[in-house]
Amino acid sequence: MVGYLTDLVIVALLIIGITATIGVFTNGIGNIIFGRKHKKEFVNQSTRFQTGWKSVGGKHQ
Repeated sequence: MVGYLTDLVIVALLIIGITATIGVFTNGIGNIIFGRKHKKEFVNQSTRFQTGWKSVGGKHQ
């Protein structure tokens, strides 16, 4: 019974991991092929939104 549960958990983790990885790769390929001028839209919007924020945490040199 323990062997069955171990196999079930391993297979479940592999399926979830492979599905997540394929999703990331597919999204990246889709952005490259279909993104055109909108490739950096999210990054640019985040940068505009964060303009003027103070730096918090970390060591300042």
